[in-house]
Amino acid sequence: MARRDTPQQRSIRDAIESAGRPLSVREIHELALEASPTLGICTVYRVLRRLLDDQLVTTVQLPGQADRYEATSLAAEQHHHFRCEECDRVFNIEALPSGPGSMLPPGFTLVGHEISLWGRCSECATPECATR
Repeated sequence: MARRDTPQQRSIRDAIESAGRPLSVREIHELALEASPTLGICTVYRVLRRLLDDQLVTTVQLPGQADRYEATSLAAEQHHHFRCEECDRVFNIEALPSGPGSMLPPGFTLVGHEISLWGRCSECATPECATR
């Protein structure tokens, strides 16, 4: 049975796909509200579950943070994440040029990896923002 594709579902999908970075549920809701002004937060959670089931969206887990979500097509590209401690946005950063295996001591075998960086994004690191 085919799933219904409502304007609210499209606005949530479009918000995630156009962001180009992992989004929190709150960020998804705020972005999708522009196209669907009556969109409720419960609908965002419901649609996210469906998008996860359909493998159109991937969960991004960062230590001590609520899950973020990004388009699976974006997640397929090797990358890591940077979280701004000031504005709480998460950004994608390119993978290590020589790969994480180059960091291993001799004789070690890499099974998987997860690298998270944090600090201030370029917007929050400006002198104007530092006085907030």
